[in-house]
Amino acid sequence: MWAGLCNAFLVEARSFASGHIPKAEEYLNNGIVSSGVPVVLVHLFFLLGDGATKESANLVNDNPGIITSAAALLWLWDDLGSAEDEEQDGHDGSYVKCYVEKHEGSSIESTGQHITEMISETWKRLNKERLSPNPFSATFPRAYLNLARMIPTMSSNDENHRLPDLKEHIKSRIFDGASI
Repeated sequence: MWAGLCNAFLVEARSFASGHIPKAEEYLNNGIVSSGVPVVLVHLFFLLGDGATKESANLVNDNPGIITSAAALLWLWDDLGSAEDEEQDGHDGSYVKCYVEKHEGSSIESTGQHITEMISETWKRLNKERLSPNPFSATFPRAYLNLARMIPTMSSNDENHRLPDLKEHIKSRIFDGASI
């Protein structure tokens, strides 16, 4: 799992250093690994300890749809919200850049719509995975769904790289629930 993460980082670094723009699908597949979500979820699975059988451990290690869907959500949300900032800062590529480069006639706006549709389809897959029979206890699927639910809030940076949605959410939890 960790070796795969490091290899994904190397793929990104090589592409960035050489100026190579991968196909959008290649970029997304590598991003699913380099997002770190698979590593986090595998660790979470074992930390929860519920139903940690050899069968479910092998399943988690093979990156089932529940893990890749959560990672794809993170990667797509991040690229949807930060592509312009990263272009300006020169940190790395984005799905937007890869898609526009490899699909003639695509604009940044149409690519944003395409990503939004991909996010919607990914949510459908994630919910289907959650509702399908699986070898996991109820705790692990609830945890990965909660991780996926946090992604839009954590990816909503403003121009100062703050998280205004998270700030408002925390305020509402602390102050709106308490009577003064």
